[in-house]
Amino acid sequence: MLEQFGVSELVSQMKAKKLSPVEVTDYFLKRIEDHNDKINAFVTLNENVREEAKKAEERLIKEENVGDFHGIPIAIKDLTLTKGIRTTFGSPAFQHYIPDRDAVIVERLKRAGAIVIGKTNTPEFGHIGTTDNLLFGATKNPWDVSKTSGGSSGGSAAAVGAGLVPIAEGNDGGGSIRIPASFCGVYGFKPTYGAIPNTNSTANAFGSTAPFANHGVLSHSPLDAALFLENTQGPSTRDPFSLPAYNKEVSQKLKGNLKGVRIAYTENFGLYEVDKEVAHIVESTLSKWEELGCTVEKIDMDFGMNLEEFITFFTSMWYSSAAAGSGPLLNENPEWVSDSYKAMIEEGTKLNAVQYKNLDPIRTSIWNKMQDFFGSYDLILSPTLAVPAFDYRLLGPDKINGKKISSVSDWLLTHLYNTTGFPAASLPIGFSASGLPIGLQIAGNRFQDELVLRASYAYDEKYSERKRFPF
Repeated sequence: MLEQFGVSELVSQMKAKKLSPVEVTDYFLKRIEDHNDKINAFVTLNENVREEAKKAEERLIKEENVGDFHGIPIAIKDLTLTKGIRTTFGSPAFQHYIPDRDAVIVERLKRAGAIVIGKTNTPEFGHIGTTDNLLFGATKNPWDVSKTSGGSSGGSAAAVGAGLVPIAEGNDGGGSIRIPASFCGVYGFKPTYGAIPNTNSTANAFGSTAPFANHGVLSHSPLDAALFLENTQGPSTRDPFSLPAYNKEVSQKLKGNLKGVRIAYTENFGLYEVDKEVAHIVESTLSKWEELGCTVEKIDMDFGMNLEEFITFFTSMWYSSAAAGSGPLLNENPEWVSDSYKAMIEEGTKLNAVQYKNLDPIRTSIWNKMQDFFGSYDLILSPTLAVPAFDYRLLGPDKINGKKISSVSDWLLTHLYNTTGFPAASLPIGFSASGLPIGLQIAGNRFQDELVLRASYAYDEKYSERKRFPF
């Protein structure tokens, strides 16, 4: 039952010669063989993975120094460049594309000893909060295969949630790590924008700022996420927005207590309609945070706009980026573009340059308001999503609590942290009455990654049940 072990436990077992990298790799390859057809999490496997595992085993036999991820099979989202391994971006336009270089994050994971086992499914160019595309079809939720895994890192979250891999990379431009983490019952962490270099695009090194999109991790625990951040953070000349490494030895600091940490809880940011069951499950955690030594206060938030106005602001950034990047693809090969992405591109073309730049003052007002909140609180808690997972054939529900909503956007409580670039996580806290996972969103101010991880770890260690798997 190796899927029960975290990264550090597996590495310790391998260093002690109780397990070998080949045994670990073969175990998870068998899990993929047995279960991937149920959920469609992996879309490409690394043909050389066993050879790479054998080389990792040889280094252990020679007792060479090894990294934090030595011999660990890791899944990489199909938006992230992997040298020699097909990377399609979820689009038929790239169905045969094999990169000649790794993204910086992949280089660093390999340097730490990780072995890329394969690529996980994503909607084309990560454009929506569910995972489906014209090339590979839908990724389904391991807890109920009639439901969505979420997106756009749905393949990575489903793979970890089903125990097909110990840990997976993802990226997040509107909630794309936290959404599927919540739906699939795993821990999803998006660090401060710039902490991990984003080098996926060779054509536009400046394209990840509107909204802020960055790499992160899907894992079984905050400890594994902390190890991931330690090994992938730091500046790169390939990313003009990458930051110096400031989360040093964060995995060693997770056991610090939370006494005096000031927590604000908002059910809906003053914007969203939230399913009553979800709200109840999330709010039931508040007394537990107080037991951990935190002060907890329910707050009302007001950004001076209603949900429609906020979503219009956010999607204007997102859609214009889609139009700039994929407009030529739609014009030249419309049969390769899904209906949902086509609609996004067409909306994006309607925005002129002046309208686009006028989004900046709105974004600044949101930033300033969030700084006001963080002047009084250290962390903000909320539901990650307004609903449990829904039918995988849908883009979202059209009603919550009987109230009509936009199915594309109005169930996502994640966008604020891509507007600001703050670190944010989704922590699994329980299940709905129908057996679907529910996530709690934990966010801190810029550079407070360590606090988000430490709070996540404290709660997870004391209150989370022993990890169980659907298969």
